[in-house]
Amino acid sequence: MRRELKIANLWLSYLWLSHRKSRNANRYKGFTLTEVVMASALLLIVMVPILKALTSAQVSAAIIERKTRSLMLAQARLEDVKARSIYNYDSSFTEADTSVDGPYLCTVSDGGASSDLRQITVEVGYDLDDSSTLEAQEVDVTLSTLIARRW
Repeated sequence: MRRELKIANLWLSYLWLSHRKSRNANRYKGFTLTEVVMASALLLIVMVPILKALTSAQVSAAIIERKTRSLMLAQARLEDVKARSIYNYDSSFTEADTSVDGPYLCTVSDGGASSDLRQITVEVGYDLDDSSTLEAQEVDVTLSTLIARRW
């Protein structure tokens, strides 16, 4: 009985000490106001350049997409002119400010180098100011080729 009482006493003192340690340990858990302010300031300092980089990446992606679309439209128009020139070589292929796909405009120049050789230039761009005319600063792609008389 005495031994059991001694063990119970030791157990109670252990529980009391561990409770006291955990209470002191809980007192120091968490963040101080200074730590929170410093962490927030660091987060803001890091986030501003990241957001600027994301914004410029999005703008660059839009420009690349516009130029890629212009290139595809210019190639298609040039192939169309080459196909039409097989049977209609003597007709003029000149076009000015033709809408090819929504706000994309196309200009085709037909410069005859000689009677059996013609230079065709296709310019395609995005109409930025909605003026329905393709201006020099709006041209994204310029393709040029020579077409020979086939027969």
